[in-house]
Amino acid sequence: MAVVGGISECKGNNNGVDFDDLAKFSIAEHNKKENAALEFVKVIETKEQVVQGTMYYIKLEANDGGEKKTYQAKVWVKPWENFKELQELKLV
Repeated sequence: MAVVGGISECKGNNNGVDFDDLAKFSIAEHNKKENAALEFVKVIETKEQVVQGTMYYIKLEANDGGEKKTYQAKVWVKPWENFKELQELKLV
C-alpha cells in the first residue's frame, strides 16, 4: 500500500498498472523531446509516490546506439483524467 507523500516499492499487480507500457511511454516521450533514439529493453525496478495522482519511478534498461544503459524515469499519472506525463528521464 502506498503512503501519501512517501515513496514506496511497487509490489504485485499494483492495480493493473503496466510498467512496461509506462517505460515505453517514457522512452517515446524522451526520444520525441530530445530527438534521441533510445530503445526500451526491460523494467528493472518500480516505486510509487502518491501525490495528486501517482508519481511512478521506473528504473529501466534501454539501448542507446547498441549500448545497454540504465535510466530512471519519473512519470506522473492521474487515471481519472486520462493524464500521464514524463517528468524526467535520466541516466543512472
